[in-house]
Amino acid sequence: MFERKFGPNGPVVSGLGIGAMSFTNFYGQTSEAASHAVLDAAVEAGVSHIDTANVYGAGLSETVIGAWLAARGADARARVHIATKAGISRDPETGARCFDNTAAHLAAELDKSLKRLQIETVDHFYVHRRDPAVPIEEVTEALAGLVKAGKTRSIGFSEIAPSSLRRAAAVHPIAAVQSEYSLWTRFPELGLVQACAELGTALVAFSPVGRSMLTDHPIPRERIPDCVLLPDNPRFQEPNLTANLAISDGFRRLAGEMGLPAAGLAIAWLMAQGEHVIAIPGTRSTEHLAELLTGAERRLTPAEIARIEQVLPIGWAHGDRYSQDQWVGPERYS
Repeated sequence: MFERKFGPNGPVVSGLGIGAMSFTNFYGQTSEAASHAVLDAAVEAGVSHIDTANVYGAGLSETVIGAWLAARGADARARVHIATKAGISRDPETGARCFDNTAAHLAAELDKSLKRLQIETVDHFYVHRRDPAVPIEEVTEALAGLVKAGKTRSIGFSEIAPSSLRRAAAVHPIAAVQSEYSLWTRFPELGLVQACAELGTALVAFSPVGRSMLTDHPIPRERIPDCVLLPDNPRFQEPNLTANLAISDGFRRLAGEMGLPAAGLAIAWLMAQGEHVIAIPGTRSTEHLAELLTGAERRLTPAEIARIEQVLPIGWAHGDRYSQDQWVGPERYS
């Protein structure tokens, strides 16, 4: 298992973590028992980082993890590094999604997360989305206060620009920034990968297997309407979907030639992008977890990386990674 330092002053964690959005029904039906089985198998394999958020299933993901920790005892807590997020909210009058980065909101939401997780301190706390109305320096000061209060050991942000990261790091060490990063979403290479390396910040990559597109079994067309995000995602709409499936078929063939599941090869590629990169794929099954784990143990040669990038060159994916509505929140940069 590859290991990574979690921030400039942080602990060492597994290079492959678990993204716990899948512990809800976001990508398909699951259960608490299935999620606990994934956690058991992951920890047994050396996975130590678990990444969740207060909005995943309206707190369900955190509740599932909390139940697992309570059932497994103090030893389980000692073996895992837990991160959660807050900052996405709902307008009380319209119900529309909005962002709240105020100190009071973040503190209150972290308290709720700690209760659901059944722990006193999280290892890491992110601002899930930036509210542009609140200066990031002010937000970082509020997060630093949560560190001083003993409610989190480190702080970070999700989906921010390199310039924002540098502004925040000037106030307090930023242990991690979370961003989508994979063979089909490579925009972090336009500055974020480099800024994180410069500052000693971990780059935590979500959707590292392209929401299933970089696996041996992409989500079937007939299941896409039942997934929360995918029906409105341009890459899963026609004609983009057919084009993306056809191109990624070449990656699946290459993975077979290289003796890895496609998901494992996608993880191995990501692990080769920097000693500060951590992948957090989600999964609802121990079988898929086993595929992912193969990539956390494979060190690719420069020649192998070149073969992969010949099959999936930068910019190969058809369609934007988000719809217009989904783009509200993430910071764009170039």
